[in-house]
Amino acid sequence: MINEAIRESQKVMGSIPPEPVIKATALALEALKSGHKILLCGNGGSAEMSSHIAAEFTGRYKLERKALAAIALTTDIAALTAIGNDYGFDRIFERQIEALGKEGDVLIVLTTSGNSPNLIKAVEKARSIGIKTIGLLGKDGGKLKNKTDVEILIASNNTPRIQEAHLFVLHNICEEVEKQLIK
Repeated sequence: MINEAIRESQKVMGSIPPEPVIKATALALEALKSGHKILLCGNGGSAEMSSHIAAEFTGRYKLERKALAAIALTTDIAALTAIGNDYGFDRIFERQIEALGKEGDVLIVLTTSGNSPNLIKAVEKARSIGIKTIGLLGKDGGKLKNKTDVEILIASNNTPRIQEAHLFVLHNICEEVEKQLIK
């Protein structure tokens, strides 16, 4: 069982497409260099990963450098519950993007299915106000397929393997952004 999981993880990691990761890194770097921010969101495990990566940007990943502007839209319990109560769960990220997002920012959405209505609405709102979007997707991309500026599709049906690949991609984006900013 463990050997099978390791083999599957290696297969999924080996299938990560490098070109969109390079493009996503460039978008994040451009936004941060020009004084804009990274917004992140997802549901469940992807919500926690959003928080983790926002902390890597605002704290540090590996290198000493100035703090970088990143906000996980998944961590403000009052906003999530108030917006969810008043407008519905589908709009919890859309409303925060409307309030906090500005043209030139970058939104990163994490989803293993690509079908979460709240993430679809988040991408639509972001794009309507000039925020570039990066989609870390799983399976076949779902309804978010071809709806983000940069799409990193992990073509697996195994949710834990997709999440592992998403974390790997996000860590690599953090690492490359740091290296480029230190130059």
